[in-house]
Formats: sequence, C-alpha cells, structure tokens
Amino acid sequence: MAAKKPENMAFEAALDELDAIVNELESGDIALEDALKKFERGIALARTSQQKLTQAEQRVEILLQADDDAPLTKFDANNE
Repeated sequence: MAAKKPENMAFEAALDELDAIVNELESGDIALEDALKKFERGIALARTSQQKLTQAEQRVEILLQADDDAPLTKFDANNE
C-alpha cells in the first residue's frame, strides 16, 4: 500500500509516522538510499505538521480574542 500524502494525513498520524522514521534513522541499520528516502518523507511530514499546527494556533487565537466588537473575518487556512 502506498503511503498517504502528508497533507491528507491526520496530524497525529503524521507525528506517529515521523517518530517511527526518526527512530529508524537513529538506529543506523538502514541503507543510504533508503535513509535518504525516509529523510525526505520525514521532512514532508514535519513541514505539513507544522502548517497544521500553525493553522490550529491561529484558530485558537481568533477564538480567544477578547474584543467583542471586532469585525468577523473569514478564516483562510491557506494563508500562513
């Protein structure tokens, strides 16, 4: 089964896979070519996870704003 694209994975699933990749790379029992592929996958997972975390933080900040008179604005998940 092909691995899911990081952007289509749940945050928690991406972190679990990233953790497994880190453990595998730290073991040192992996061929160089396989290590490079795992590293590339890990970078993609880390970047996507960071984007999702940033979006969640932005949503929390919007919800916690104390100004009840502030105008409502549309949340844009694509805007970093």
